[in-house]
Amino acid sequence: MILGIGSDLCDIRRIESSIERFGDRFTHRIYTEGERARSDRRAARAPSYARRFAAKEACAKALGTGLSRGVFWRDMEVVNLPSGRPTMRLTGGALERLKAMTPQGHRAVVHISLTDDPPMAQAFVIIEALPI
Repeated sequence: MILGIGSDLCDIRRIESSIERFGDRFTHRIYTEGERARSDRRAARAPSYARRFAAKEACAKALGTGLSRGVFWRDMEVVNLPSGRPTMRLTGGALERLKAMTPQGHRAVVHISLTDDPPMAQAFVIIEALPI
């Protein structure tokens, strides 16, 4: 069963401007260490950061909280499964919200799709509950 759906569209130029203006203060506030390492390895850093920004916004929407009620930016991390497919690792308030919305006898699976077509980046998140 579907527990939540979220989508977000992000202007890559806005993220690039924030990185130029605020540098580490911006990236350390929004992104986890793993996300920063992955994005900083890329020649085109801004699109990578923008996709992850959109994913965090979409995930917060799928959780039904937005970035409030104890859900913070770094509680949601874009990670890749061994197959390379992206997913979200939730911690803190985001993980607590996910546990609260998952019916007993089920486990939550977070599906994510990321793309960009400059100047825009886009993410879709679907949270699904599967029987154990």
